[in-house]
Amino acid sequence: MLNDAKNLQAVYIVCGYTDLRKGIDSLSNIISQTYGMDPFQSGTLFMFCGRKTDRIKALIWEGDGFLLCYKRLEQKASKFQWPRNQEEVCKLTSQQFRWLMEGLTIQPKKCIQKVDHPRLV
Repeated sequence: MLNDAKNLQAVYIVCGYTDLRKGIDSLSNIISQTYGMDPFQSGTLFMFCGRKTDRIKALIWEGDGFLLCYKRLEQKASKFQWPRNQEEVCKLTSQQFRWLMEGLTIQPKKCIQKVDHPRLV
């Protein structure tokens, strides 16, 4: 489920460290009270990462209740490239979400920039 975000309206990651012992109520309180967002937005996935960057939790409102997902990577060397700015929630594009789930950073250091109108030489 977490590797595919096609049917989601939005994906947000809560940057920094989150205590992954927290459950649905505590995570939804972080979303609403710390960041002033509505955790009851249908089709919106909120993702959290702990100090060990090999596991994440995700919370989504499905209209009749919350779905709490937990993912742990099995290979010891595998890590999510999670942004660590504590005061931030980032909205991800579908490309950034795919990169994150593949173990890549959501902000590549170097990428090819698109050009609106190429100039002819």
